[in-house]
Amino acid sequence: MVLLLFNIFRFAFAAAFVTLHAALMAGFVRERARDRRAAGKIPERASLPRVSVIVPFRNESLRIGGLLRTLGNQDYPGAEYIFIDDCSTDDSPLMLARFTEGRKDCRVITLAGNPGPNHKQYAIGRGIEAAGGSLLLFTDADCEVPPGWIAAMAGRMADERVGVVIGPVFKKYGRGFFCFCQCIDHAMRYMYLAASTGLGAAGGGFGNNLILRRECLDLIGGYESVPPSPTEDAALVSRIRSISGCEVRSAVGKDTHVFTRPEDSWAAFLNQTLRWNNGGLFSADPLTRTGFGGLMISISMGIIALPLLPFFPGLWPLPAAVLCSMIMNTAAVLVMGSVPPGNAAGYAVQLLFTPAWMTLLTILGFLGFRTDWKGSRFGDGPVM
Repeated sequence: MVLLLFNIFRFAFAAAFVTLHAALMAGFVRERARDRRAAGKIPERASLPRVSVIVPFRNESLRIGGLLRTLGNQDYPGAEYIFIDDCSTDDSPLMLARFTEGRKDCRVITLAGNPGPNHKQYAIGRGIEAAGGSLLLFTDADCEVPPGWIAAMAGRMADERVGVVIGPVFKKYGRGFFCFCQCIDHAMRYMYLAASTGLGAAGGGFGNNLILRRECLDLIGGYESVPPSPTEDAALVSRIRSISGCEVRSAVGKDTHVFTRPEDSWAAFLNQTLRWNNGGLFSADPLTRTGFGGLMISISMGIIALPLLPFFPGLWPLPAAVLCSMIMNTAAVLVMGSVPPGNAAGYAVQLLFTPAWMTLLTILGFLGFRTDWKGSRFGDGPVM
């Protein structure tokens, strides 16, 4: 009887996990096809809606230059740029002043203080209050956007049923395995996001490439109705999906690809990805919490089973299912583009490294490890 139950468990787990990823791949294919259709429906310039580009920043003098340069290359009539200086003490305000000098389409809001608890969330709220556009487009000071980015993201909102479109954010290419891992991790997270969106279960988003219809925001009670979270962008998307009745879409096309600089150390990378993982594991949205938590726990089971194989070889279906799923994920990431041109050996190594890294994050999350971010502390368990 025990052997029967064990066989049912190991083979049922493997079948269910691979089937789940096959469904996610179908969702990704569907979302990619929908995005291609939306990309071909950009309205005429005369009918383009007004877009407010909202950029919160704090002490970003080392990285804001790339954003200002790429924003300066945008050609979108009626766009306005709202920068929120969240108590910066470096030279970033001076750099911004040079960019905005003589421009009537720019506005800088300087915060004298920030009560939090999520300091970035508070800064974004002040930017939304000042925005005059019917579409709100968000990015961060450490990002670089492609030419025509505003038009591309606004074009994805041509369908009035769409309330929010999540855009992809990738790490810039760099040399070495550390940078390669970050590029793959970022791309795979977005692949999962786009895939779940294609299945109608959007529960996340990258706040540094996200466009939102103001009417949709009003339907959920305004931005202030979003509960404080270590991943305020994901909490916003989940709330829109569950309350507003508006559709959520994910952009995939290269005209929407935003890039950000890799983290400088493993500690910084761990802190960043742990925050994202905790945001999903302990999301206030039941669908997000269940879906993301189930995915991370399943991956962790497969990885934890690996060192046990010499003692319990019958566990082989668990890591085999994770490997099979990672192959599917990697293929989807390569199709999406904007991943490093690494060699076959690098991609083979990440088939094990990526799920092992996710397992580490999941264990740390359930152990209650905290993350530091923008002056806030998160990670003591569920964020409600």
